[in-house]
Amino acid sequence: MTETAPRPTLEAVAARAGVSRATASRVVNGGDGVREPLVERVRRAVEELGYVPNQAARSLVTRRHDAVAVVVAEPETRVFADPFFALQLRGISKELTAHDNQLVLLLTEGRDDHARVGRYLAGGHVDGALVFSLHLDDPLPELIQRAGIPTVFGGRPGWSDGTSGVVYVDSDNRGGAREAVRHLVGLGRTRVAHITGALDQTSAVDRLDGFRDVMADVDPRLVVEGDFTPAGGERAMRELLDRCSDVDAVFAANDLTAAGALRVLREHGRRVPDDVAVIGFDDMLPVAEQTDPPLTTVRQDIEEMGRLMARLLLKGPTPGGVVLPTTLVRRVSA
Repeated sequence: MTETAPRPTLEAVAARAGVSRATASRVVNGGDGVREPLVERVRRAVEELGYVPNQAARSLVTRRHDAVAVVVAEPETRVFADPFFALQLRGISKELTAHDNQLVLLLTEGRDDHARVGRYLAGGHVDGALVFSLHLDDPLPELIQRAGIPTVFGGRPGWSDGTSGVVYVDSDNRGGAREAVRHLVGLGRTRVAHITGALDQTSAVDRLDGFRDVMADVDPRLVVEGDFTPAGGERAMRELLDRCSDVDAVFAANDLTAAGALRVLREHGRRVPDDVAVIGFDDMLPVAEQTDPPLTTVRQDIEEMGRLMARLLLKGPTPGGVVLPTTLVRRVSA
């Protein structure tokens, strides 16, 4: 049985540096009022002894926890199955790690989870929150406001009367959708359909609005609601073919929806892009490059969105929105 060496104490650091415990505490916990020569002696003692500060004690001095809550308003089955969330979390994690901050992931399965998350955020465990994938009736914004912590939202907020006082990062969903649909029209397609995302989320609404900007007089039967999932894309594509068998193009609200639509078109013997051209949204490479055929899609920089959210929070967010540009990536499907 191996004996564990005793953990160095703050008293040992103070003794090694030849200062009082209070002075050593102020230095290691980020306090002010210590002369530079003493600071250097304490830091040298910390390094020589391998002392690790107690985070709880440090928080009492600095009033910081070096931890950020990342709140995803989706059940875990959705979060861990959708590459979008992995990309955004990767961007957030990289930025927080670069600033020596801990990521605390909070997911919401139902109303009970909302209350739990609200209590956690109000409990003084984290320095701020990054929140994304909100739905229009979500109680999280109100709970976060009550918690009184700095917050940055992923996606344009859709509650109350606008975005006053809110910090958010989004992509140009409406402009990206317009570019996709104009591309389909430029290919000579005349029966252009849209499979939406979940319309209780602003990204889906913005992409639908972008579609309608180009297809102002579209046959209402050519718009079918989806939910940003492959299964939703399959269901909506079957409904489209039943409603309008002459559909010759589909703009899908995201790549997963497009992947589901492509499977149904293949089942029905429709050639892509010869019979039906298909465009997605996101440009998630694990999806877009592996569909059959490879997917033409609107690229948004999902990882950069996550990094920017974290960056804004760490520097002290000021009200306003940042909207990142999108680009059309042409592959085989359209």
